[in-house]
Amino acid sequence: MTSANTSSNILDLQGITKDYLLGKTKVSALRGVDLSVAAGEFTVVTGPSGSGKTTLLNIIGCLDRATSGSYKLDGEEVGHRDFDALAEVRNRKIGFIFQNFNLIPVLNVAENIEFPCVVRRGGEGKAALRQRVEALAEAVGLKPYLHHRPDELSGGQRQRVAIARALITEPKLVLADEPTANLDSSTSEQIIDLMLRLNRENGVTFLFSTHDPRVVSHARRALHIQDGKMLQGEFRGAAPQAHAHAS
Repeated sequence: MTSANTSSNILDLQGITKDYLLGKTKVSALRGVDLSVAAGEFTVVTGPSGSGKTTLLNIIGCLDRATSGSYKLDGEEVGHRDFDALAEVRNRKIGFIFQNFNLIPVLNVAENIEFPCVVRRGGEGKAALRQRVEALAEAVGLKPYLHHRPDELSGGQRQRVAIARALITEPKLVLADEPTANLDSSTSEQIIDLMLRLNRENGVTFLFSTHDPRVVSHARRALHIQDGKMLQGEFRGAAPQAHAHAS
């Protein structure tokens, strides 16, 4: 089944649909998707191109809105909010790890990591923020590179920056879209091991979209989407345990 067997769900989707108009033709990208993700899960969604994976992640990431259905994040219904409100939810509760890293080239490592907090309204003081940046940089093995810019880093180091940036807001959920696609096999293994450690030791909740069998093999739960429908998932291992989020 696609729902986690726990009452402490971070994510609850019920009956999610997404329709587009191509000319006068309605195209259904998602067809009644139900999905729950519990706190501390390490879950992957697989599926062929055109299956609806990207559409699903865009809706979960508050980058798009469903045509119909219910979307609760951390117990809060967010699916029908306007895009300004969705942006606020996205900044407070969701971290992103992208296939292409999406770092800002003119900023150094420390500035890239702290950027989501800088654009947030209000927030903590500069000294406290920089202390958290340094702690995260150390956690992902980048403390010696805080003043380096992205073009001075390897692909694996850039993805480590992206992981730290995703965690700096202490999100309820981290979405990883093909995070190993642009990395060689050795670097991919290191990145997978890093995310597994953050999940295991800090209770970070990960939801992946991936084709990488190495990521799938480590997932506690593997789901498959096809033709806009979520197919039966596979549980592997024990139910997630509650942890404090990384800080």
